[in-house]
Amino acid sequence: MLISVVIPVYNESELIHELYNAVTKALTNFTQDFEVICVNDGSTDDTLQKLQHCHQKDKRFKVLNLSRNFGHQAAYTAGLTYAKGNFIAMMDGDLQDPPELLQAMYQKAIENNADVVYGRRTERHESFFKKLSISSFHFIFNKLSNIKAPPNVGNFSVMNRKALASFLALDEKNRYLPGLRFFIGFKQDFVDYSRDDRSIGEAKMNFSRLTKLALDALFSFSKLPIRVCLWLGIAGMVFSLFGGCVVLYKKMIGEAIVGWTSILVSIYFLGSVQLLFMGILGEYIHRIFVETQNRPIFIVKDYFED
Repeated sequence: MLISVVIPVYNESELIHELYNAVTKALTNFTQDFEVICVNDGSTDDTLQKLQHCHQKDKRFKVLNLSRNFGHQAAYTAGLTYAKGNFIAMMDGDLQDPPELLQAMYQKAIENNADVVYGRRTERHESFFKKLSISSFHFIFNKLSNIKAPPNVGNFSVMNRKALASFLALDEKNRYLPGLRFFIGFKQDFVDYSRDDRSIGEAKMNFSRLTKLALDALFSFSKLPIRVCLWLGIAGMVFSLFGGCVVLYKKMIGEAIVGWTSILVSIYFLGSVQLLFMGILGEYIHRIFVETQNRPIFIVKDYFED
């Protein structure tokens, strides 16, 4: 049983050798038949050179070099596309997800005949703001989306070849991989663990990138934002008709309503609501435009395999 481990990296120069040692040690504890595919997502430091050095030392450690930075989700997609294993693991390159857990996830997939095994976080040793932001996103996503994805899970997982084939068949460009992975169904299971904070380097998924990922997730798996626009539009129309009837009645009985302040406030309020709705529509239209362009999710520059 060949096991493939896909790890995207971006400007992780100071962590590469530690990552290589930790992953290979964890895998050799239970198998010798594995490959590690590190996806260099357009790094601007010497990450690629250090990855190549690890590849020269161990040919099982392979390097997929993208032509530029395509983003975290695209880098994962590239590595999964090139993976040859019977079982395929997804793992971030910051070592916050312990590679030692791969053995337990693989064994659970075998023993329980599970197609997908998630690493489920029981606790996170990160900043309060980051934990609050992530927990808020998962709460909102599960409330608004048309799928009920399991809470406290991220990219860290193991899946078999059958699940991967269905996963890769979803070729949409705006990708939220945990949602897509749950969307395919199959038998799914969990391994609980405590997620540590980064010991080396800084997080590459900053607030703006996490926000973009959250928006991709919400707009890809929920129609509620556009449905709310419809409901508020109907409510506003009913309110306006009611207000118009009141004004007309007052004028007919000689009690004309005076005052421009309330009129201006109403105009500004309705104008801002319209701009908000246009922004929501624009998010959907932009994603439709990206899908219709049908550009590749990633472009490979080099693949150091042999």
